[in-house]
Order: sequence, then structure tokens, then C-alpha cells
Amino acid sequence: MEIRFTASESVEIAVEDQTIPIQHYLRQPQRLVKAIANPKLTEQLSESLFRLKMRPLNFMDIYHFQPTVELKVWADANGRVYILSQGCEIRGIEYINDRFSLRVKGILSPEQKNGKTYLQGQADLEVKVELPPALRLTPQPLLEVAGNGLLKSVLVRIKQRLLSQLLADYRHWALNEQVSQTGQVKEALT
Repeated sequence: MEIRFTASESVEIAVEDQTIPIQHYLRQPQRLVKAIANPKLTEQLSESLFRLKMRPLNFMDIYHFQPTVELKVWADANGRVYILSQGCEIRGIEYINDRFSLRVKGILSPEQKNGKTYLQGQADLEVKVELPPALRLTPQPLLEVAGNGLLKSVLVRIKQRLLSQLLADYRHWALNEQVSQTGQVKEALT
């Protein structure tokens, strides 16, 4: 028996404008990945492909596992960032790994409202899994509540990291870029 779990999360973040617009920062997808994921659990596979290991999860106090997902992350010329899963693996439970699919789709976009910049985003997470025999007698509504809640908690954790890390990293990056550009101008003048 296959069961499907879903969760969505949206975000709107007011951005304190720096000397360099956030669109320039967002054109570097690796910076966004570092802001939303633990760098110790992240591996960059190519310019736009990343492998993220999530912290180990617990489903209904029965199964403990660690999802790993490959994400393609890229930005367009306007600084809109797109995230799309390319593959996944469940470490810890071979039975589920062989009968599991995960789909992540997200967008983060800088928007102007009333002269202020905001980052608006949406992330959707879907998991399909064939239930292991031990869970087949569990009522489906109970499984759905537990599974959807688990996915929602994953997205909320990512959102919290985004809220706390992204703007701090943007400010730090913009300051470093400004210092670097100022140094280059001084060097060119001498």
C-alpha cells in the first residue's frame, strides 16, 4: 500500500537594502544553499547541484532514518531562485529506500512593494512511500497526520534557517563586496 504525504510553506521576508541589491546575491545559488542547510551536511556536486543530508528523523517513534536529497538550485537574471529535487535516498531503512520518492519544488523571488524589497517564497514537499508491513494495520488518517506533520516540520526548520541566516549572510556578503570594490577603485587610481 502506497501512501502520499505533502506539505507547503511560504515565506515573506523584508530585506534591508544594502549598497548592492539582493538580486546580485541571489544569483549565487551556493550562498542560498549554505543559508538553508547545515554546511557540514551539504556537498556541492556541480555548479547548480547539491546533495543535502537532513538530520535524522523519527516517524511515529518506530522508524529512525536520514533522508538525503539532491537539489538543483539555480537563479535567473532577476535574482529569482528555483529549487527542484533530482534524486533522494533514505539511509537507515533499506525497505523504505527501495519504495520511496521525494519531490521538492521551491522558488524565492525578490519583489518590490511600496518602495521596499521583500523576498517571497514557496516550497512544496511531497513524499510517496510504500508502507512497511509493520504500519499497514495503522489507520491511514493517523499515518497521514504523522507524515504530513513530519514534512511540515522539515519545511519549518528550513524556513527558520532562511529567516535567520539568509539576511545576515546577504549583509555580510554586500559589505565584503563593497570593501572589495572600493579597494579595486583605489588600486586603479594609483
